Amino acid sequence: MTARVALVLVSHSVELARGVAELAEQMAPDVLIRGVGGRPDGGLGTSLDAVQKALEEVLTTLADNTPGDSPGGGADGSGVVVLGDLGSSVLTVEAVLELDESLTERVVLARAPFVEGAVAAAVTAHGGADLGTVLESAASSIRMFAAIEATQAPEAGEATSGGEPEGSRTVTVRNPLGLHARPAALVSRKVAELGATVTIDGVDASSVLQLMALGATQGRELRVEATGERAAEAVATVVEMIDGGFGEV
Repeated sequence: MTARVALVLVSHSVELARGVAELAEQMAPDVLIRGVGGRPDGGLGTSLDAVQKALEEVLTTLADNTPGDSPGGGADGSGVVVLGDLGSSVLTVEAVLELDESLTERVVLARAPFVEGAVAAAVTAHGGADLGTVLESAASSIRMFAAIEATQAPEAGEATSGGEPEGSRTVTVRNPLGLHARPAALVSRKVAELGATVTIDGVDASSVLQLMALGATQGRELRVEATGERAAEAVATVVEMIDGGFGEV
């Protein structure tokens, strides 16, 4: 674990909490992610004690790797983003934070979809983002579907940015499972590193959620376009990744 922001996912179901945590971990292996769910007797519900314990344990682990505290997060922007699946999960988290005000210095509650928010936050945290940036990424995930509808409205291959792309190539998806969670995360993280604006079939290639929503299966042709100083390099890199099959062919 090397990321400076961790996630705690609070659900009414222990299986759901673990499942979403597992999904996010697959896409962001450098991020500490803890799923907390169910009542102490194993039934559906949330446990204030379990949530508090999870937060304390995660903060201790973060402190061992990124020591130092300051208001709004650690001195280096470290901290914990918490997501809840339903209203009472959110209330449980809020109660924990009210009982222990010291937690509020490094723990923030995201108002975001449980699955989409967790995935978006995890991938952003994996890139080394600070607490505020990861929180915003989780919150922004609720706008994902509107963004996809807007970018997919033009005909395939038609520019959506208002200007001609500086780099553009077509590539065929080769891996059997297509652009599923892990490949989408790999592409989005790489695009974030490259410093160019990249789209794949009109959607933002830096957004793992938008890439997954493409539903790009094996054999589908994708149009990769980019603008910016490193546009040509970005297109070549993304095309190489997709053409390489992400190690699955």
